[in-house]
Amino acid sequence: DIRVLQYFLAVVREESITTAAETLRMTQPPLSRQLSDLEDELEKLLIRGSKKVTLTEDGMLLRKRA
Repeated sequence: DIRVLQYFLAVVREESITTAAETLRMTQPPLSRQLSDLEDELEKLLIRGSKKVTLTEDGMLLRKRA
């Protein structure tokens, strides 16, 4: 779904799910759920740290393709 890819790219750009949610004008829980569903379909894409989100190797590949 193109919408979920846009969500993923927003999180990558902001390096934060919370900040990306604000940018996308949505709340954080639905965004996290969408990302988790995406990871269930593919592979682990994000490493969720206490301060920021970083990409796994699979996440980097998806970012290039998106």
